[in-house]
Amino acid sequence: MTMDDTSKATRAAYGETLVELADEGVDVVAVDADLAGSTTTKKLGAAYPMRLVDVGIAEQNMIDVAAGLSLSGKIAFTGSFAVFGTGRAYDQIRNTVCYSKLDVKIAPTHAGISVGPDGGSHQMLEDISLMRGLPNMRVLVPSDYHAAKAAIRLAVATPGPVYVRMGRASVPRIYGADYRMEWERAIVLREGVDVTIAACGIEVAQALMAADALAERGIDAEVIDVPSIKPLPAADILASIRKTGCVVTAEEHSVIGGLGAAVAELTAEHLPVFLERVGMRDSFGTSGSLPELLTCFELDAPAIVRAVTRVRARCHRTL
Repeated sequence: MTMDDTSKATRAAYGETLVELADEGVDVVAVDADLAGSTTTKKLGAAYPMRLVDVGIAEQNMIDVAAGLSLSGKIAFTGSFAVFGTGRAYDQIRNTVCYSKLDVKIAPTHAGISVGPDGGSHQMLEDISLMRGLPNMRVLVPSDYHAAKAAIRLAVATPGPVYVRMGRASVPRIYGADYRMEWERAIVLREGVDVTIAACGIEVAQALMAADALAERGIDAEVIDVPSIKPLPAADILASIRKTGCVVTAEEHSVIGGLGAAVAELTAEHLPVFLERVGMRDSFGTSGSLPELLTCFELDAPAIVRAVTRVRARCHRTL
């Protein structure tokens, strides 16, 4: 899988989809914190000036303004970078939005190490864990531009708090324009019988490339995209693992509290199997290009191949 003219960043879907929803008569608004250009919510402001509120560099205020707008009947989205939009405003998300089950959608961009040259201070790697742990919060991690559009539409259709994680870097196209996302659904992108690779976000493309490499070694990997991190598509994940007998998870996030942790909890309770987690190993990121960082932190396709090799070796030793 290579980057081509269909490759787009998931953040590119944000402002465009909000404009489409407004055109359709949906009462959406956006609140941003001085980053409307980067998050692309400025597109909503250009088309509908009264639907975008920029509070300046004040992320906590951003959440509270969105909360107020939701109480007036609006479907309120918030912007900013993930490190600020979740970390700096966590108290307001917890005690104002989630505690009261408000119709606020936390949808920051620039999550993960794919922020690239901005470095470790801006590469948010704990956001899924933070949002997943909150009562009443649902969590979506789209894998490409069309999945991000579908995630935003699903968030609009779902009452209450929703977290949608988006990134800065262009990523390969996985889905077509007709893709529709559902809660508690994993998508089987490639069927296999030897190992399950469960991935989310930008790691879905890496998982597909890893499956190609594994096929050359005679290993038939099943690749599933898990965009709904909370609620987790337990039935779909367990069905795949029952077929393959072992699982590798892959995410552009800490292995603590993210997809890997969620799948580990699921299998520990319902189907104990050998599992390997590909993700950030309790560390901050650093500055670099996305390919460099994927290799440096062992998040690329070869790293997934190595994880598959390890998990299969562990499994076979017990046979």
